[in-house]
Amino acid sequence: MAIRRIKLNKKSIRAFLITTGLAIGLSASMPADAHAAEYTAVSGDSLYKISRLFSTSVANLMVVNNLTDYSLNIGQVLNIACVKYTVKAGDTLYKISQKHNIKLSDLRRANNIYTNYIYAGQTLDIPVSQSAKQEENYKPEDLDLLARLIMAEAQGEPYEAKVAVGAVVINRIKSGLFPTSINDVIYQNINGYYQFTPVVNEWINKPANEECIRAAKEALAGVDNTNGALFYYDTTTTNQWILSKDVSVQFGSMIYAY
Repeated sequence: MAIRRIKLNKKSIRAFLITTGLAIGLSASMPADAHAAEYTAVSGDSLYKISRLFSTSVANLMVVNNLTDYSLNIGQVLNIACVKYTVKAGDTLYKISQKHNIKLSDLRRANNIYTNYIYAGQTLDIPVSQSAKQEENYKPEDLDLLARLIMAEAQGEPYEAKVAVGAVVINRIKSGLFPTSINDVIYQNINGYYQFTPVVNEWINKPANEECIRAAKEALAGVDNTNGALFYYDTTTTNQWILSKDVSVQFGSMIYAY
C-alpha cells in the first residue's frame, strides 16, 4: 500500500455534496487487480476532483471512506483503488500513462512525481475505475434536454459550473417544491414567467456539445457540487429577489444558491 504525505496549508477545502441517499447501496468493491492506496488531500482538492483523478465517483469515495460530512480537510487521508505497477527498464512516465490509458498529468499527481526520473523496480499507483455503477433511470430525451440547458446556460464556463447547472435541475425534482420531471422543471411557467431564460430565448433548442452531455450524465448519476442548491445566476444579475438567496458556491461567473 502506497502512502503519500504532503505538506499542507492551514485551511479546509469545501468538498462537493452528494446526498447520503444516493450513496446508500452503492458497491464499494474494486477490480480484482486493484489495491487500496492512500491519497492525502492537498490544498485545492475536493472529493469531486479526487474522484475524477482516480476515475471513480464522489459517492464511491464517500462509501469507501465512511464519509458523512460534506467537507474535506487538507491532510485528510482517503482510501483509493488503484493498480500497482512496477517500473521496468526502458519505462518512462509517458509510456506508462499511455499503456494504462490515463493522462500523464494524472499519473504524476497520483504519485506526487513532477520530474521525469523513475527507476526500474519502483512501484507506481495507477488510477483505476472502481465498480460503483448506478442504474441509469433516465430517458435519452431527459439527458438530451438537460445537456441542452447546460449548453445554453453555462457554455464558456468551467466544467464544474456545467455539472452544477444540471445538479440544480435534479435538486428541484427532489425538493418537493418543483415539478417531478426534467422536462417539467425546465419548462415550468409560474404566473407567465418561465424559470429558465434559454426556454424564452429558445437557446434550449440548440444541440449540446460533448462536454455538456458529459456534465448532464454526471448530474443524472447523482453528482451534486452545489450542496443542494435550487437556484443559479451569474455575476451580472441585479435582481434583488435572487440576490437575497443564501449562496452555496460559485464556479466561474455562476453563483448557486438556496
